[in-house]
Amino acid sequence: MTFDLLTTDPQTKARAGRLQTAHGAIETPIFMPVGTAGTVKAVSQQTLKADVQAQVILGNTYHLYLRPGLEVLRAAGGLHRFNGWDRPILTDSGGYQVFSLSNTRKIKEEGVTFRSHIDGSKHLFSPEGVMDIQRVIGADIIMAFDECTPWPCEYAYARRSLDMTHRWLTRCIQRFDGTDGLYGYEQTLFPIVQGSTFKDLRVQSAEFVANQNRAGNAIGGLSVGEPAELMYEMTELVCDILPPDRPRYLMGVGTPANILENIALGVDMFDCVLPTRNARNGMLFTSQGIINITNKKWATDFEPIDAAIGGPASTFYSRAYVRHLFQSQEMLGPQVASAHNLTFYLWLVRQARTQILAGTFREWKERMVTQVMTRL
Repeated sequence: MTFDLLTTDPQTKARAGRLQTAHGAIETPIFMPVGTAGTVKAVSQQTLKADVQAQVILGNTYHLYLRPGLEVLRAAGGLHRFNGWDRPILTDSGGYQVFSLSNTRKIKEEGVTFRSHIDGSKHLFSPEGVMDIQRVIGADIIMAFDECTPWPCEYAYARRSLDMTHRWLTRCIQRFDGTDGLYGYEQTLFPIVQGSTFKDLRVQSAEFVANQNRAGNAIGGLSVGEPAELMYEMTELVCDILPPDRPRYLMGVGTPANILENIALGVDMFDCVLPTRNARNGMLFTSQGIINITNKKWATDFEPIDAAIGGPASTFYSRAYVRHLFQSQEMLGPQVASAHNLTFYLWLVRQARTQILAGTFREWKERMVTQVMTRL
């Protein structure tokens, strides 16, 4: 994997770059739709490619390990062949999912034992095992196994967790570097910066991660309930330490405003379930603001959802018709809404990239942060 940093905005820390993987290029800044179980909910791969214009999607190690399972994925030749997505894939290590199972897991130095949410069966995720699982899944970019601490979090716990996460990272790197991909193409390992919202821990973790000299780095443990300003403070602190010639991935973020503000701080890659989850509940993000499509005010609005951003879902269907689909509980409603919201998110980061390349990002960002979060 290679990363070319094309330019940095002169008034902010926003960057435009290009990430090259075995399955194609990723132009940054980028938003990555979340396909937890090998599929982005309610959106086909054809729609993701042709309409949404997604360049990379996510899979999740925990969910794919449990179902369909490693035997099926290996027999298929990896997730790319299993789900038919021929562009880049990134897999989360499953750490966040495992640690969210607070009632059914035990954390030890060896790793984490947990019970499946599907059938209650017992499993162990170790740093070495998670590397092996992600080799079988075959994603282009794979994540180190870490502990995502909750917020708020006591300093002593965050300190112990961070030290263990760093020890686990060393084991992940040893296992990853000691094994080969299974399907004839390169995979890349991203370490994850942790440290909760404590400045000294974040600095220590960012320095430790930067010293691993990997091809890209991630920032985890944010957007877990802390105030947005605290997230931005931690992100800026970390981005100032991580090497500028490597891509920076802020995990699990977030709203359109969160994405724009973090781009301004130097983040290149984002993912979040929010656009598709909110779409299924009737919340549509548009270039002019946020629409609750179930509100009666849209019942006779025959304008497209958002003609300005392009894409069939956004320009073909009227707001009145999409409201009707939701009121009638038709499956097409969440499908159209999901495709639209992802189209909007990809449009937003493309616009940000254009503004960065033109040197006009700051003024545009300040206007758009307010505009896209306005309730219509």
